[in-house]
Amino acid sequence: MNDDWKSRIEHARDQLVEEADPVAWVSERDAMERFLRYPSLSVRGALFGVAVRREGVWRLVSPLRDATPQASRDSLNSLLWFRAKDDTDDPAERRELLAAVAVLEKEPVDEVAVLGERFRVVRGDELARSGQEGLEPPRPTDVEPLVRSWDLGRKRSPSPDVDYLLDPGRENRPMAEALRLWLREFSYDSERYPDDVRLDSEQALRTHPEVALMPTTFGVVEKRGSAWEPQGSLMTTPHDARAFLYSVLHELWPMIYEFDEKKRKRYARAAEEYRALGRSDELTFDGRLFHICRTERMVRFGPDGPEGPRPSDVDDTEPMKMHPTMDEDGTIHHQA
Repeated sequence: MNDDWKSRIEHARDQLVEEADPVAWVSERDAMERFLRYPSLSVRGALFGVAVRREGVWRLVSPLRDATPQASRDSLNSLLWFRAKDDTDDPAERRELLAAVAVLEKEPVDEVAVLGERFRVVRGDELARSGQEGLEPPRPTDVEPLVRSWDLGRKRSPSPDVDYLLDPGRENRPMAEALRLWLREFSYDSERYPDDVRLDSEQALRTHPEVALMPTTFGVVEKRGSAWEPQGSLMTTPHDARAFLYSVLHELWPMIYEFDEKKRKRYARAAEEYRALGRSDELTFDGRLFHICRTERMVRFGPDGPEGPRPSDVDDTEPMKMHPTMDEDGTIHHQA
């Protein structure tokens, strides 16, 4: 461990001691216990979102959870279009916003400058801990909603990503800071990755040597052979992930896959039994094994800010027109 590692972790420890916060101490104890039980850390995949450089700092304006760069470009397209529609009465400002939208409709650009701000599609990595017991489940100290609703039409807890400050130098607890510092040297080195993916990952260590940690997220995964396959998107709290599993068993999968009445009732019964368990993080049913997984996320940083998409990142869609044409005066033209 070099002096940089030591000084950063010692500073984080001193901050923890100075605060004398018993909740923080319990959380830190949980983090250490989980590090010992789930010592391995592996990549689950790349994630993308949109950040803006404003007043000298980078902040997220859309959650870091998209599976492809183009999905985040589309999010930026919509963000700027609605800003032109709802947030200005100045024709010059609207023209500038709509000019950026026009570019995003035709070109897979990862950065646009609008009204003195820089918007960038940023790339992150999703990581999961594992050990002999399998993937790490939620921790007892992970934050839960104040009201744990199971209603199928419930709103999810708001994402902590929006307006989140992307800063490798922000204060972290000792275990989180140790993880962040270790991740500076982390790359895709397994032979299961294509050569271009590994080369891009190695290059990122040089071009974007620092790491910013993101808020923890949670998701449903299903065991498929020796691998775990994600089901649905990342959630803000463990209960959001549990409620998602309940809803897909009870309603979504029976509708999508057109279950017959017998199978529909069997899945509905399994959903109610799972709900009755309250905080269970695992469900075995109908020959399937589901697990609530805790995930870490990171964003690499270089001298010019957060890393954007890599050449080896794959898109499955192309840029397109997403909204009706708007004039500089705000008039929207719907095609017949």
